[in-house]
Amino acid sequence: MDRLVPASVTATARNAGRIPFAFGRRFFLLLFIGLAWIAPAWKEPRFLYAMLLWDLLALFFWAWDLSRLPRPDQLEVRRVWKEPLGLAQKSDVTLEIRNSSRESVAIQLTDEPPETFCPALPSLTLVVPAASSASATYSIEPRERGAAKCGNVWLRYCSSLSVAERWACADLHQDLRVYPNLGESQKMRIYLIRSRQIELEKRLKRQRGHGREFESLREYRAGDEYRDVSWSATARRGKLITKVYQIERSQTVWLVLDAGRLLRARVDNLNKLDHEVNAALSLAQVALYSGDRVALLGYDRKLQQRVAPGRGVAHLRALIESFSQLHAVSYEADHLLATKALLSAQNRRSLIVWLTDFAETAATPEVIECTAAIARRHLVLFGVMAQSELRALVAKRPASVQEMYRYSAALEIVQRRDLLLRQLRQQGAMVLEAAPAGLSTALANQYLQVKERSLI
Repeated sequence: MDRLVPASVTATARNAGRIPFAFGRRFFLLLFIGLAWIAPAWKEPRFLYAMLLWDLLALFFWAWDLSRLPRPDQLEVRRVWKEPLGLAQKSDVTLEIRNSSRESVAIQLTDEPPETFCPALPSLTLVVPAASSASATYSIEPRERGAAKCGNVWLRYCSSLSVAERWACADLHQDLRVYPNLGESQKMRIYLIRSRQIELEKRLKRQRGHGREFESLREYRAGDEYRDVSWSATARRGKLITKVYQIERSQTVWLVLDAGRLLRARVDNLNKLDHEVNAALSLAQVALYSGDRVALLGYDRKLQQRVAPGRGVAHLRALIESFSQLHAVSYEADHLLATKALLSAQNRRSLIVWLTDFAETAATPEVIECTAAIARRHLVLFGVMAQSELRALVAKRPASVQEMYRYSAALEIVQRRDLLLRQLRQQGAMVLEAAPAGLSTALANQYLQVKERSLI
C-alpha cells in the first residue's frame, strides 16, 4: 500500500502579498513604554520631543530586526505524508521547514488542507535554528472519499526579539485521493488465514461439499465415495486409488454496488455507500488472496465504475482507485442497466455480491425482478444493512399514544422489508442483513462458507 501514500511536495517560500512584513508584538510593547513620557510632558512640553525620539528609536530598532530576518527564499517548506488517506481514518501530516539563513526564527505555520479533513485550519508553531531544519505534525480525519486538494502553506515568522515579522507563502498545491477504510480491509486477512488453516487440517480427511477441484491422488480409505475413485489409476497400480479434491480457486467474484439515493442516508457519521465500499474492499482482499478473480461494477443511472475480473497487487490497486471514486447520487439507480451490463460481461457461473438497499414501499422493487434474471446463471448474494433502530422500536411495547403511532409505522416498515427479503430468497438469492459496523465481517464469513460448500 506504500504506492497509495501521497507524494511529498516541497517548495521555496515567497513573499505573501504586496507588503510582506509587519510589526511584531514587542514593537508595540516598546511604543507602550514610550508613553511614560506623557506624564512629565503635562508640566514640561519638551518631554514630548523625548517621546518622539523614543518612537523613532523603536522604529529604527524594528527596521534593524527586520533586516536580520531571513528572506522568504531562504526558507524551504515540505509537506510529508506517511500513510494512505483512508475514509474516517486518523493520520498525521508533517510540515518540515529548512532554514538556510544565519538567523534562528520562530515560525507560525498555517496549512490549507481540504475542508473534509479537519474542521479548522491547522496552525503550528516551531523554532527553526540557523542553517538547520525543524518539523511539526497535525492530525487529519477525512470524511469523504474521492478527489481532494491541499492548498498553500502560510508562514509568519520573526526573530527571537519579536520586534519585526515577515509573512511568506509556500505553493504546495497538491491533488489527493481519499480511499476507503484500508485499515478495516487489512483486518479481514485474519479470516483468510484461519480458513487456510482449516483447509490444511482437513486435507487428509476431505468430505463431500469441500470442493470439486482436483488436488492429488491417494490410496482408498474407508468412507471415501466410489465416485471419487480414479479407475485409470487403480488399473495401473492394482489397488483402489481415490481422487482428492480441494476448494475451487480461480473463480470470479463480482462486487456490484448501488450508488442510488437510498445509499446517501448517513449511519455512524458515514453514508451507507461508504459502509458498502468498506465492506466490498474487505471482501475483495479476502477473495484475491484466496486465489479468486474479483471484478467491480458501481452504478446509478449510468455505470460509474467498472473493473474487469483480475487478480494480483496491481488489480487490487485498480479496485481501490475505483472504490474511491464511487459517489452516491440524489436519484434512483437503474438496476436493469446494471443487470444487462453484468450478464453481458460474465457468462461463466460466478458469485455476484450485490450491495444495495430497498425502499419499503408497496410496489415490488426493480431489483427483485433483476435477481430472477441473474440467479438463473449465477449465485447471487445480497448484502443489505439492518435497521436495528426500527427493530428495537418494534420489540418494545408502546406506553403512550404517541409511541403507539411510532410503533405502528416502524412495524409496517419492518414487515415490508422482511417481505422483500423473503421474495429475494424465493428468487434463488442469498440474503445477508447485517449492521453497518459488522457488514465487512459478515460478508467475509459468508464468502468463505460459499467457497467451502462449493456453491459457485
